[in-house]
Amino acid sequence: MKGFCERAVASDFSSKTLTDTSNRSPTSLTSDPGISDSKFPKASLWSSFFASAFSVFETHSEPSGSENKASHSDSPAYEVHAKQNGWTAAVKKAVAIGSMRRLQERVLGSTRTGISSSTSDIWLLGVCYRISQESSGDADTSNGVPAFERDFSSRILMTYRKGFDAIEDSKYTSDVNWGCMLRSSQMLAAQALLFHRLGRSWRKPLQKPLDREYIEILHYFGDSEASPFSIHNLLQAGKAYDLAAGSWMGPYAMCRTWETLARFQRVVTDLEDQPLPMAIYIVSGDEDGERGGAPVLCIEDASRHCCEFSRGQADWTPILLLVPLVLGLEEVNPRYIPLLRATFMFPQSLGILGGKPGASTYIVGVQDEKAFFLDPHDTQPVVNISRDDVEADTSSYHCNIIRHISLDSIDPSLAIGFYCRDKDDFDDFCLRASKLADESNGAPLFTVAQKHNLSKPVSHSESSVSTDGLQHDDSFGVVAMSDAEGHAHEDEWQLL
Repeated sequence: MKGFCERAVASDFSSKTLTDTSNRSPTSLTSDPGISDSKFPKASLWSSFFASAFSVFETHSEPSGSENKASHSDSPAYEVHAKQNGWTAAVKKAVAIGSMRRLQERVLGSTRTGISSSTSDIWLLGVCYRISQESSGDADTSNGVPAFERDFSSRILMTYRKGFDAIEDSKYTSDVNWGCMLRSSQMLAAQALLFHRLGRSWRKPLQKPLDREYIEILHYFGDSEASPFSIHNLLQAGKAYDLAAGSWMGPYAMCRTWETLARFQRVVTDLEDQPLPMAIYIVSGDEDGERGGAPVLCIEDASRHCCEFSRGQADWTPILLLVPLVLGLEEVNPRYIPLLRATFMFPQSLGILGGKPGASTYIVGVQDEKAFFLDPHDTQPVVNISRDDVEADTSSYHCNIIRHISLDSIDPSLAIGFYCRDKDDFDDFCLRASKLADESNGAPLFTVAQKHNLSKPVSHSESSVSTDGLQHDDSFGVVAMSDAEGHAHEDEWQLL
């Protein structure tokens, strides 16, 4: 069953990737005038049709660096590939040009770019940008679109890469078509490191030399086993959750994988040299909380994680909070949309691992009903940056194209991230989270408690449990999982 779900999702995504990557522009901020705002009620049906059709050809392609974007179809390398893989290359080329490409975009839809004419405030990872011309006395807000654009383009982007060393014993030298959740999670972790080491106000320098701390952060995410947070090491750490090269994974498994990798790095590295110098806490409550109830952030647990990270040397340390959620079946329950939007107003916000069904992105901001995101579905050559190379070319780690989707169209399986620098920052987060839960009309994203309560948590069941009593995750599949301590629950089902 697991294999069937993975193949179905991979089929849906392979067709989307061809559409997305054919419209990339890596150089400037843009608003695409050719994108229509009209809705297509039959898009889901046609999307399935095209996904199935294109997946037949994707199945026979090589899972390696030879996979090129459709927009590269005129290059000599691509022509060689076309001779070796006639049907695959022919279909890709047809999708990339002419009426076939336009038809696919019309049916599957295109990502919208740029900033709309709305004068509503934009919230980007805890910072408010006033778009209206009316002055505000709030000293904590920043004015104008240019400031937002610079902040957005300073966020670290992780995308598909091709040409890295093969992952363990596999033949995979690229993560094209399957690594978007891994890349999205790398982006969130990279922002946490930026906030920790350089502060929220940091912006990418316009001239070199670059900040040494910034370069070291990029080095940590290189595509080799030598980089602590590489895709290679994430897959190794995620084996307990069935992560493997070429396979799909959901937000819950991804969060637990980061917890496992951080624990491993803590063991093999001196405390003062930790690549992730913070505790990590997966806010998922008890077993019921991981199966449909609202997760519970337990303050005592957070304190324990900090103590364990510091090896008993401190009562509190910086802490990364990850909250995996399933907020519906095929779509997010509308009652949660205002709550998701409100989390971007928290100063501790690290955004959301989420996106369209079968295609993970990193959502970093909101304006009205729009969600701004960084998209990992662009394929770039591998780049491994030395930790002291302050003259390095880091352009492939940033994006000037502002993309957005509707908040109500994101996948209901997602994870929210927060970074708290110290105990005061954590206390402020808990106050904000408790207030948000109180205003949720009985359906909070998560709750805050001083200690564990044996009573059953508030349920998300009306969103994530069907009439037959089984919980489902429409987009990432239902997978038998093991918990982080290695105790198998092979006879139970875990929502990703």
